[in-house]
Amino acid sequence: MTNPKSISLKPKKTRPVKVLQFGTGNFLRGFADWMVEILNEKTDFDGSIHIIQSHGKSIPAGFGKQNFNYHVLIRGFQNGKIIDEQKLITSINGVSNPNLDYGFYLDLAKNTDLQFIISNTTEAGIVFDEKDTYPKKVPASFPGKLTALLYKRFTFFEGNETKGLTILPCELIENNGDQLKECVMRYAAKWNFPQEFLAWLDKTCTFCNTLVDRIVPGFPKENFEEFEKKTGFVDHLAVVAEPYHFWAIEGSETLKSIFQTEKTGLNVHIVKDLQPYRLRKVRILNGAHTAMVPVAYLKGIRTVGEAMENPIISTYISDTIYKEIVPTLDLPKEDLEQFAAEVLDRFRNPFIRHELISISLNSISKFRVRVLPTILEYHSRSGQFPENLIRSFADLIRFYKGDINGESIPLKDEQAVLEFFEKVWKKENYREIVETVLANEYLWGMGLSQIPGLKAKVIGFFGN
Repeated sequence: MTNPKSISLKPKKTRPVKVLQFGTGNFLRGFADWMVEILNEKTDFDGSIHIIQSHGKSIPAGFGKQNFNYHVLIRGFQNGKIIDEQKLITSINGVSNPNLDYGFYLDLAKNTDLQFIISNTTEAGIVFDEKDTYPKKVPASFPGKLTALLYKRFTFFEGNETKGLTILPCELIENNGDQLKECVMRYAAKWNFPQEFLAWLDKTCTFCNTLVDRIVPGFPKENFEEFEKKTGFVDHLAVVAEPYHFWAIEGSETLKSIFQTEKTGLNVHIVKDLQPYRLRKVRILNGAHTAMVPVAYLKGIRTVGEAMENPIISTYISDTIYKEIVPTLDLPKEDLEQFAAEVLDRFRNPFIRHELISISLNSISKFRVRVLPTILEYHSRSGQFPENLIRSFADLIRFYKGDINGESIPLKDEQAVLEFFEKVWKKENYREIVETVLANEYLWGMGLSQIPGLKAKVIGFFGN
């Protein structure tokens, strides 16, 4: 198609606003909004989204010009084949900014159809700001804005217990729902809102802890003309997303009946406890990423894609996941192996260039959280040490020497960590180096040199 049309010409069904979304960014548009589109297609959800811009003081012009429509371009590797497809998103009703019209923002609370609030205001977004005074003006923080909105809803509906909302924060912090609720309750108390409001919040509004996972690189600037030809539209809001998506929500059976993702085939799970899913992600996905970096980098490989194309490193990564990480986790084996296969597919995504050196940021603390617990758990269960992860540990120590065959490695970590390794690598004896590193409780949260057999095992890999 040589003359793409404006995307605003696409017919659009009018639906009641059931979701308020804090954040206009790529992630939510390629994740939650894409899911709402599928809910509308496959269930009787029949709802639209109103987006609240949480930063800045002017709404991007592209939204209105495109009638709030855009494409999500799904590109990646899944189940042994390349995925390259697109979906038009028509589920957004509008975008507004409290800083431009605070009255309009508060009036959104009067909507009888409203059911959900979704947010992604970055990890620093869920904070309590003492400088936010009584909200006759726009609160600075996201929790402050949310508190003002919820209070407006409480007063407008006179405390009606059927008008509570389900809040689904997507910020990447642990217990995000609990932390957001705590901030809201603190604002309500600070602003001297009536106790009846606090009781209404506690009883009728559900703040769910959630865990989200999807890579959404954003606008396809390198392939824009190609996408125009595929879609037939000029689309300046398009976002690229990988095929994989995962959303775990701590919630009740009632939530399942409202947020009907089970009918759609979406990888969304409403569960009683997020912890097993969080542990699975940290140990398998993040752990494999972290373990891969020093092993692959010291072999001259510079990206995840290159690592997966290398037969030796690819086998190393697969064996590490299936033979060393999965056996230490307590979810059903079938679920763990399915997740492992999905992780390997994600690593093979030919459309995403993921530099190992960028993953290596703060590798010591990442190794402590993501890999070391697996080493210790494997040893506890079997009496042996996991060979591949110990190799990664040894290579991590070598990586922090800061050079390989005369080539400088651009290490990025805490200054104290970099200074420690600079001193350690002045020692010429590998045994001394390993002993000193393992004994450093600041690095690992515990002294590792006293674990029988670990030191000898790590030292053994320095000869390989």
